[in-house]
Amino acid sequence: MTRKRPFLARVRVPLLLALLALAPALRAQAPAEPPVLSPGDQVRIVVWGSNEKMGGDFEVAGDGTIAHPLFREVRAAGVPMQQVEAGVRRVLGVYEANPQFLVEPLFRVSVTGEVRQPNLLVLRPETTLLQAVARAGGVNERGRLDRVHLVRNGQAQVLDLTRPELGHAQMLIRSGDQVRVERRSNVFREYVAPSASIVAALAAVARLFVSP
Repeated sequence: MTRKRPFLARVRVPLLLALLALAPALRAQAPAEPPVLSPGDQVRIVVWGSNEKMGGDFEVAGDGTIAHPLFREVRAAGVPMQQVEAGVRRVLGVYEANPQFLVEPLFRVSVTGEVRQPNLLVLRPETTLLQAVARAGGVNERGRLDRVHLVRNGQAQVLDLTRPELGHAQMLIRSGDQVRVERRSNVFREYVAPSASIVAALAAVARLFVSP
């Protein structure tokens, strides 16, 4: 007589396999870290009402404050955005009793390598790595989305943005990220063509020695 395994034992392995399969998706959907600005990033301040001209996109200076005469006493780097908003409210409160405004962080991210418009970009924190590459014009004909180099906080890694199950394409950018798209190798252009040029040059030299 065959003895049946307990119910928990029968479902344990399939359940474990299902959880492992879902792990990348769960990581991709994990709550994003609160945005924290660094020097070189920007702060977008939108002001409504009679003082709307006070708004704009302002860079975070090297000392961590907002690089603008009006907001230069507001610290923006390394502090929660609620603290930045409180500082902006304090400044605007001098000109209006109940100022209506919005403060939005903008991260500085470099996207280079095999993209059409390599550049130092200023992007919203909810921007994904794949969207950052798209903002740089997307990959060119030699670019490899499956070999994207990311340097973050001094740590380098190579990511595959072509496989959604890995969750790399949905990773959110962070301040100071360096993104570089690797070049697709071309055997003919990189090896065969140079070799043929060398052979042709040697043949030309040889003809000089044997010609009458």
